[in-house]
Amino acid sequence: MLFQTFDDKKECISVFVRNKLVKSLPPNLTRTWSYAEYLKDHDIQYAQLYCNGQSLNDVCPNHIQKEWQKVNDRLKAFYRASQEAKLDLSEHCFFDMVPSVFLRDYAVVKNKICNYVFQNYQKPLTYDFLFDLTKVLTEIKNRKLNIDESELNDRLAEYKVREFVKKIRRTPAYINYNAFKTKTGRLSTFSNSFPILTMHTSYRKIIRPSNDWLVEFDFNAAELRVMLGLLGLQQPAEDIHMWNMKNVFEGVTDRKIAKKSIFAWLYGSRKDKNIEKVYNRDEIKRKYWDGQYVNTIFNRQIESDDFHSVNYTIQSTAADLFLRQMIKVWKLLEGKKSYVAFSLHDSLVIDFSEEDQYMINELKEAFADTSLGKFKVSASAGKNFGEMRKLNIY
Repeated sequence: MLFQTFDDKKECISVFVRNKLVKSLPPNLTRTWSYAEYLKDHDIQYAQLYCNGQSLNDVCPNHIQKEWQKVNDRLKAFYRASQEAKLDLSEHCFFDMVPSVFLRDYAVVKNKICNYVFQNYQKPLTYDFLFDLTKVLTEIKNRKLNIDESELNDRLAEYKVREFVKKIRRTPAYINYNAFKTKTGRLSTFSNSFPILTMHTSYRKIIRPSNDWLVEFDFNAAELRVMLGLLGLQQPAEDIHMWNMKNVFEGVTDRKIAKKSIFAWLYGSRKDKNIEKVYNRDEIKRKYWDGQYVNTIFNRQIESDDFHSVNYTIQSTAADLFLRQMIKVWKLLEGKKSYVAFSLHDSLVIDFSEEDQYMINELKEAFADTSLGKFKVSASAGKNFGEMRKLNIY
């Protein structure tokens, strides 16, 4: 049974089904456009995932364009009105803000677009992964960050700090990730998101836990380890830059120099016979690039020229692998007081409750245990995100 939702927050239940608006979930719902938290335990197919996150605008067929444009223009007008009234939609249910007659018109057209997608798009091989990821990111999106801007009071004489404080006052304290914007699969954020990915490290201390601690798990040199894994090599148990000093760089005794050298090679174009005895670029290219597309182990296909093929392979595989590890941790925390707060590139941050401290080893092990071998993971904790201290977890 096809239906439409109007808000993805778990307390905002309202659906359009059988030409009616109802504020409960009738049985036998099967298909809709996008996920909402209150649909978590229901067996439903999502058209948005069938088309890999494309928008309604992107997939709307020509014969419905005029209908869609009409309701979409009205939708934009409602959003503009809410902004002018300074209403934070993250704090309200959308269907309470607009007339029910519009909701019906909007849902009717969405139904038509959904039917078109289900009839014309194949279910992607990565559908189950995309569904799990959508559940995690929706939960993050709907959890308010605990922001304490007073942590920056002693720096308000700095122009950049004052501008940052103004920005976060205008921005809802919610992180809204976009899983579909980058070709490699690395997360970005929507424009209305708290700027977690671009915020300067010196501002991080404004983020505090809602529970007791922030706990961060961070991969040690994720992309280098991905390359080793793709080449079928065993993951070093030690820090990879220390390992490289013993196995790649003859005579190098400074970790900083080893780290700088390997990344200059990895992200550059120069050849280095010593490095490529271990990190074989040509073998990566041979296995994962067909001359036109990179095809990763996670069924992601990326159009690529020769120059970008190895970097796309490694970056995309690292991004998809990280997201799968995040999902594993999220599933372990279901029903617990602790929860996944956000991710930052190759690190995962948990808003951690002391009542779940017995799980800390299990969570770290789950995060480290990847499909490309066991990655070394560093763990840290703090009372704010700017003052994290190393945790010794074995």
